[in-house]
Amino acid sequence: MDSRYRFKRVLLKISGEALKGSAASGYDHEAVSLVVERVREMLEHGIEIAIVVGAGNLWRGVMGRAGGMDRVNADYMGMLATVMNALCLKDYFNSAGISAQVQCSVSMEPMAPRFNREEAIRALEGGQVVIFAGGTGCPFFTTDTTAALRALETDCEAVLKATKVDGVYSADPKKDPTAVRFSELTFDEALARHLAVLDATAFTMCRDHQLPIVVFDFSDPSAFERVLRGDTAAGTIVS
Repeated sequence: MDSRYRFKRVLLKISGEALKGSAASGYDHEAVSLVVERVREMLEHGIEIAIVVGAGNLWRGVMGRAGGMDRVNADYMGMLATVMNALCLKDYFNSAGISAQVQCSVSMEPMAPRFNREEAIRALEGGQVVIFAGGTGCPFFTTDTTAALRALETDCEAVLKATKVDGVYSADPKKDPTAVRFSELTFDEALARHLAVLDATAFTMCRDHQLPIVVFDFSDPSAFERVLRGDTAAGTIVS
């Protein structure tokens, strides 16, 4: 790996919305291709990358619950949507000449094998992109929690949360012009300030196991690389 980089193996958490681009829902070719290209650039520098993708471009459990749907069934539908997104990403990676595989938390053969820690680590060491689908396999957990869990299981050095803002702020910068951006935070500082970094369960897992979290703007063409170098101007590092 290039010695300029702070992290060798990372878990990239992207939202389902990152795949739909300007479309109302579903997938946009340019948006998905952009994700693939950003990851390719880092693979070429020897970075090992696992991915967890959300489902917001297809389904959100809150949508079903708002209509009176049972919470468990609504969450199961969200898990299925993450599998669809993972298969979409895998196809785009493979079409671009990048070896990628999907591992799922629940039985989805023949579409995707079950999660296997040893196989996932071997694949990452071999330069493959591994996409973890199906959430945790249980309702009541978000894909943020999936990201923290899989990152810990596969010995990743950080969870990188790709968002639409360049880090963590004291308030929503789109609503509050006085919001202050943080370049670095400790876990305790983030808790004390009630900052939304990851959901509470995922945040606690990362804190308890001292797994750094980096929040950054994925739409910035240079941010992903700069984050991997440890540049705090490119995103907020919580550690």
